[in-house]
Amino acid sequence: MSKPLRAGLVGLGSMGRHHARVLAGLEGVDLVGVVDPMGDKFGAAQGAPILNTVEELIALGVDYTVVACPTHLHEEVGLALAEAGVCALIEKPVADTVEGARRLVEAFESRGLVAGVGHIERCNPALRSLRARLESGELGDVYQVVTRRQGPFPHRIADVGVVKDLATHDIDLTGWVTGRQYVSIAAHTVSKSGRQHEDMVSAVGRLDDGTMVNHLVNWLSPLKERFTSVTGERGCFIADTLTADLTFHSNAAVTTEWEALQAFRGVSEGDMIRYAIPKREPLLVEHELFRDAVLGKAADICTLRQGMRTVEVAAAVLQSATDNRSVSLQPEDLAAHGS
Repeated sequence: MSKPLRAGLVGLGSMGRHHARVLAGLEGVDLVGVVDPMGDKFGAAQGAPILNTVEELIALGVDYTVVACPTHLHEEVGLALAEAGVCALIEKPVADTVEGARRLVEAFESRGLVAGVGHIERCNPALRSLRARLESGELGDVYQVVTRRQGPFPHRIADVGVVKDLATHDIDLTGWVTGRQYVSIAAHTVSKSGRQHEDMVSAVGRLDDGTMVNHLVNWLSPLKERFTSVTGERGCFIADTLTADLTFHSNAAVTTEWEALQAFRGVSEGDMIRYAIPKREPLLVEHELFRDAVLGKAADICTLRQGMRTVEVAAAVLQSATDNRSVSLQPEDLAAHGS
């Protein structure tokens, strides 16, 4: 058998502690070091040595590293790893600026290194099932994607607002489940919590095939909600990613005898199906996919270039809210870059 991959971790915050747990038990991987200048306050490092710098981690001879430090440090840490020839799984968003994301893409792509972004919703069982059903044509033409992601303010987030933190989940999953790209976005934001950054956003967009998109994201609601609906020719899929449930509401074929309405091609309520789907932990699935990618196997990871696109759309959301206008986005040929 081949030797286990040597993995490192940067950051033992809320998300980093989960990464440490999964890495410690991941088949074919050894967690050999964790970087956090604050130390291991919660005993989450699973016995791995605690280091102060990324350079110390690189010196241990790691094959890949998970970057789970604050967003504004992603670029600095990622560039150091790329320079050392180390593959990286970087938590979302990949960087706090479009320019930073581009520099990371160039650094890893130019060296032929495997790198990905931790857009974990791609590994949610409900959304994976939804994507497969859309790809097989079960819904027919897609008309609209609607997401709602709301809940109380997370005090651990201090360096970005709700657009770059939470809304990037919805931006990425929308493009991923539909296989399309954003071409325009219009948004409004508010800041009610007294912080520097926005804590609520409402956005309307359009994808390159004409699909309508609506996003409502906030840190101001006592109700925690993770809702995605996709409406199309044959009905509507609804995914609840908190419970990993997927339901389908079908259009019913009901003939109307009312002559005045016969010219209107509407729909009526049909059957509802709640699918029974395997529910594996999304973070474990994400790590398995990235491990396989590092090993050279085919794996559906979120590439850095795809992560950069999400940052570009998030930047357009903020620009739209600032300028009070719709912002156009130029579609990128992601396929040409192996995405």
